[in-house]
Amino acid sequence: MHTGQNFSFKEVVVWTKHDIGIYTIVATIPTVAYEIFDCQWLALPWLPIALLGTALAIIIGFQNNATYDRLWEARKIYGAIVNSSRIWGMLVKTYITNQYIQQSLSESELETVYRGLIYRHIAWLTALRHQLRQPREWETMNKKFNIEHKRLFVVSEHETKLEDDITPYLSATDKAYILGKQNRAMHIIDIQSGSDRKFQPYRITKNPV
Repeated sequence: MHTGQNFSFKEVVVWTKHDIGIYTIVATIPTVAYEIFDCQWLALPWLPIALLGTALAIIIGFQNNATYDRLWEARKIYGAIVNSSRIWGMLVKTYITNQYIQQSLSESELETVYRGLIYRHIAWLTALRHQLRQPREWETMNKKFNIEHKRLFVVSEHETKLEDDITPYLSATDKAYILGKQNRAMHIIDIQSGSDRKFQPYRITKNPV
């Protein structure tokens, strides 16, 4: 789905030039037959044309509404991920401190803990991004009629591999474990929750119920 506020005439022509050619031929044949070869039987009354046009307008309207609903749903999910990521970064630095633990950690050790938790979250975002870009059975971008249109876009997830993108954010052990799984984003969350449980007593001590 390609969405935008305004589309130039050139963009519209690129998307629809094949359809324009087909429909031009389809419209030209009966027009020539009617006007030049006097095929009067090709004439149609306006009533069925008007009914078909009205039905088509209603169907397209419903499709546009469905498309907008999907777009709005995606925007809400994206906004929730952005806000959750910001809150996660703040919570990591707020709750993991030396204030209520018996054996204090040095600043460098705390920074290592912060970096591990936040980097693992970035790895989850990266894995999710790659999973969302995986080809689906219902997609048509790889069809013959969309190959030319596809050349106009560069999808970074199709140009790079997941293992290369997550290398800066995961340890070698975690990376090997994740790459051996099917739903990699979910298993990164699983690893993250394991690390998160290590610091749970600190949060409970600092924020008793």
